[in-house]
Amino acid sequence: MTGIADLPLHYGHVPDYLLKTMKGMCDAIVHTMLYEYGEDKLLDRLSNPLWFQALNNAIGMDWDSSGSTTVLLSILKQVIKPKDGIVVVGGKGKASLSVKDELMSAKSFDVETDKLVEYSALSAKTDSVLLQDGYNLYIHYMLVSKTGRWLVIQQGMNPYTKYARRYHLLDVDNFECEPNSAITGINGTAINLLDKGVDETRKVVLEEVNNSKDKIIKDYSKALNTLQGNTTLELFEKSAAISGFDRSKRIEYYRPISIQKLKRNLEKIKNDSFSNLSDSLLGGLTASTARAMFLIADLIYNEPPSFLDPVNYPYDPFKYAFAIGGKDGIPYPVNRKVAEEVIESMKQIVMNSKIEDKNKKRSIYKVEKLHRLVNI
Repeated sequence: MTGIADLPLHYGHVPDYLLKTMKGMCDAIVHTMLYEYGEDKLLDRLSNPLWFQALNNAIGMDWDSSGSTTVLLSILKQVIKPKDGIVVVGGKGKASLSVKDELMSAKSFDVETDKLVEYSALSAKTDSVLLQDGYNLYIHYMLVSKTGRWLVIQQGMNPYTKYARRYHLLDVDNFECEPNSAITGINGTAINLLDKGVDETRKVVLEEVNNSKDKIIKDYSKALNTLQGNTTLELFEKSAAISGFDRSKRIEYYRPISIQKLKRNLEKIKNDSFSNLSDSLLGGLTASTARAMFLIADLIYNEPPSFLDPVNYPYDPFKYAFAIGGKDGIPYPVNRKVAEEVIESMKQIVMNSKIEDKNKKRSIYKVEKLHRLVNI
């Protein structure tokens, strides 16, 4: 299972004494995992948003906080070194842009750095351009094994709902169609060109991107005229497929951009003969320009994008997040089948890890407490 997790925004920071304990516990658990199963298996486990959350809780972090991603990934970057068979690069904010430089410095790894940098960029572009769900990316980490396997974990924040959404992409070979194979979160609304059911729309959008700039402007003007002068897409023709403005969540999922801005954006696109959408993303296709293409595809060519949030495991995070405890100390039940598998693997790893007895008992207690909850 790889995919997405929704997490509410929590303020504050982890106390230094607890952070030190969490780092020690994570170090022991992760290195036990590496010793027992190897680096590729660790990437597999971390690509599962529920296992990721379980590890987060086993070391003592909040069970449902947006900060769990920041804290756990930061700790993983500190405790995992290239000699362990994995390099962890990236970070939060500006640090997320350091992927290329950090990969270049991992000289002990015989990996294709340029390709990995491309995969990193495509992961970010895919979940912000082809999928526009209201979450602005601000965390981007990449974990690469010495065998060349890779995992991107990134997170976006919705400024209106104050929820964060975490995205997991593992060894993706197709960034255009459902790269997040299993997605867990709060089902909402989105402009989704990643849906497998809109292949024709993807073709139309690619054709538009490859059109002359004058043709794109002409088609976009025609689409805007179809809206009959509306400033938003709430009150337009009933036959159109656009979802418009979702007032209940205060998110603008589909809003036209000005002709002037579209012209400026088109000038930045580096090519006019892309063979696929992934190339166009790397070539300069932005989120607002993509929305213009979606509008054209819908209103001119009758090929709308999907407006389904790509959630196929629709659990409220207050129910599915691994309630093993943490500094909040509030347990909640989770999906039983998935929980049983993760609990047993986590319990075994914690038991085998070199953590001092006090902290080991603390983690085991939390895992067993969750085990009892799952079977209530």
